[in-house]
Amino acid sequence: MTDMVHGSVHVDPYENGEPGLARWWRSVDRWTLALVLILFLIGLLLGQAASPPLAERNGLDPFHYVTRQAFFGVLGLTVMLIISLMSPSAVRRCAIVAFIIVTIAVILLPVLGTNYGKGATRWYSLGFMSLQPSEFLKPAFVIFAAWLMSASFTRNGPPGRSLSFLVLMFLVALLAMQPDIGQASLLFASWGVMVFVAGAPWAVLIGIVGLACGGLYAAYLLFPNHIAPRIDRFLEGEVGANSQLEFATTAIREGGLFGVGLGEGSVKWRLPDAHTDYIVAVAAEEYGLVMVLVLLALFLTITLRAIWRLRLEKDPFIRIAGTGLAMLIAVQSFINIGVSARLLPEKGMTLPFVSYGGSSLLAAGITLGMLLAFTRTRRQDDLEDALYAGHVE
Repeated sequence: MTDMVHGSVHVDPYENGEPGLARWWRSVDRWTLALVLILFLIGLLLGQAASPPLAERNGLDPFHYVTRQAFFGVLGLTVMLIISLMSPSAVRRCAIVAFIIVTIAVILLPVLGTNYGKGATRWYSLGFMSLQPSEFLKPAFVIFAAWLMSASFTRNGPPGRSLSFLVLMFLVALLAMQPDIGQASLLFASWGVMVFVAGAPWAVLIGIVGLACGGLYAAYLLFPNHIAPRIDRFLEGEVGANSQLEFATTAIREGGLFGVGLGEGSVKWRLPDAHTDYIVAVAAEEYGLVMVLVLLALFLTITLRAIWRLRLEKDPFIRIAGTGLAMLIAVQSFINIGVSARLLPEKGMTLPFVSYGGSSLLAAGITLGMLLAFTRTRRQDDLEDALYAGHVE
């Protein structure tokens, strides 16, 4: 807590006259860069194992989905690197504009979107790919909410936490109408952590937990055909025969510690979403528990490294926004792995940088790029400067 208030002396790579790329390389978290690259390569490996059966069913080239995953993954990594070169203020300005655009796109989904026969209108069809705006809404909202919260630290600043809460409730309502309770839960969880970092009192935090429980119960009542059956099955411990969850849990059980071997798994022939929502089941069956633990360790390390570097940050906007972005990655990966392992009710959600999906890979690149920009080593100015010298616009 003392470090958050008084800061720490960092080596400042911005005052030594180095070229831009050299300064970036000295200041960026290179370990996180390496970990993200490893996640992407693991995603290609698992995609090559999981996607050929789907390509065969759809009459496509066996490596169709792997090729597309490589393309969007490289694009996502490129976007990540470009954003990581930006200053926090530039990231904030771009993200606020993006937040407005993406929010409008989510509002127009019932009119212009498509459901691809999945019962939820979440995508725009662009011909060569589908676009899921809620994926991009998450990082943009985190930056927008952090901007509002940090504004309350200025003299005579607005009630940032209250304003961000109103925006959150509006977005949760929009996502619930699709319905997309998973993405709505991600937004709420990230916002709750950001409010904690922003210094909300314990009474407010307890109220947030109560509101989350009430929201989950409301979703259970309002969506009897979509949410209620999943929660009922989870609480009762029942797994429907020939369901995706039954195939996934069987695959994890049969994989054991070291798996059945590369290409020897059978779950990819039964699960239509083996390359996306249930990619962990493929990993567990063919590579065993060891691969699942590796994935957990990678996501956990990325999250903890971000929080460790942010603990020294005195600019409230950077500290709040960076924590929110780290929580997005952590909570989404936990939900994906938790569903496959039957630790959570069924919920379709991709594993960042590992699952197939153009929108997911691009959004993950944007999220990590912002996080890398915020966790770069920079000079820690006096607290007075951080609060009042233009950090909040």
